[in-house]
Amino acid sequence: MVHPARPPTAVHAHISRGDTAWMMTATVLVLMMTIPGLALFYGGMVRDKNVLSTLAHSFATTCLVTLLWYFVGYSLSFSGGNAFIGGFGRLFLHGMGRDTVIRRSMAIPESVYMSFQMTFAIITPALISGSFAERIKFSAVLWFSALWLLCVYAPVVHWIWSPRGWLAHMGVLDFAGGTVVEVNSGVAGLITALVVGRRVGYRREAMAPHNLVLTILGASLLWVGWFGFNAGSAVSSGGLAGMAMATTQIATAAAAMTWMFAEWSARGKPSVLGMASGAVAGAVAITPASGFVDPSGALLIGIAGGGACFWAVTYLKNKLGYDDSLDVFGVHGVGGAIGLILTGIFAVKAIGGTAGALEGNIAQIGKQAIAIGAVAAYDAVLTFIILKLVDLVIGLRPTTEEEREGLDITQHGERAYSE
Repeated sequence: MVHPARPPTAVHAHISRGDTAWMMTATVLVLMMTIPGLALFYGGMVRDKNVLSTLAHSFATTCLVTLLWYFVGYSLSFSGGNAFIGGFGRLFLHGMGRDTVIRRSMAIPESVYMSFQMTFAIITPALISGSFAERIKFSAVLWFSALWLLCVYAPVVHWIWSPRGWLAHMGVLDFAGGTVVEVNSGVAGLITALVVGRRVGYRREAMAPHNLVLTILGASLLWVGWFGFNAGSAVSSGGLAGMAMATTQIATAAAAMTWMFAEWSARGKPSVLGMASGAVAGAVAITPASGFVDPSGALLIGIAGGGACFWAVTYLKNKLGYDDSLDVFGVHGVGGAIGLILTGIFAVKAIGGTAGALEGNIAQIGKQAIAIGAVAAYDAVLTFIILKLVDLVIGLRPTTEEEREGLDITQHGERAYSE
């Protein structure tokens, strides 16, 4: 099993230039997933009157979370504490010197590991913004993102990736964020979609994507950036990173093809948006498994992730009638849960150190299911409370007239395109 990061330490060790260079590269790749990747992916799928607003969600979240991570987020996630939350040992990054390392890898500076984890903290609330796109006040996005990062994201990171975390002690396998990022953002997305409510004119007016070229460019950047996301989680440039990279590529491609053929069969034509959505679904599903499974397991996870997310986005959402604007729950919530369960089945001891059900460790499936249930329940309750609090204090939605005019003008005083 790949051990989660231990609390920061002041021990100074020999720093590997190779490992450090790879982790700095991985950090840049993951940052690229939010800006510009996610911003373009989401921005192309909304109507042209809301594209700048949607881009602003990703850009502003990047700035806001960076500062919160420096102030207290990193400390609450990785510094000491108990089984449920970290301590204040790294408040304002106090005690982190130029050559300070972490015990998980004494070959890279702690500053690099902190920055790498910061990019995960950035993209998770940015992902949630797709669920309420086109119908939320910008000020509400900022307050929600800040509170959610500190009250939901930081504790869940500590549960999974701190050695003191209760799910880490249980032996849950989550290599790169199936619970921390995917299930966490997906469940929060579902709750925000329900609490914020439907867009004005939903199911009565056309709400087609305004620029799929932007969406495909964004999806492509997400795909490339995911190598930093998954392979970077090895925290080294060795064989484990190489295997995570290979499994990521195979699962992503398999899911894109699965979604494409499912849509082709159901609707008569394979849409480009469907291919892009399938690729993201596959990357989501392989995220918890990327450092634990072999290429064959990755193929099956990709197929399952693509098929399950296609069903969730195409049929489940329509059946239940909720307005998850950009399918955060259908892709990240469902895909992350599928990936976590299948990690418990296909994990290979020779790769990640822990066997899955196929190698006789059937109990691992139960551990994975407990992690999904615990994170989903905690996330749902806290997200609901945060949304209600923000709504009470400043309000979540603009007026109906402002929403009809478009959030670019009413929230930011700008237009994406000249008329």
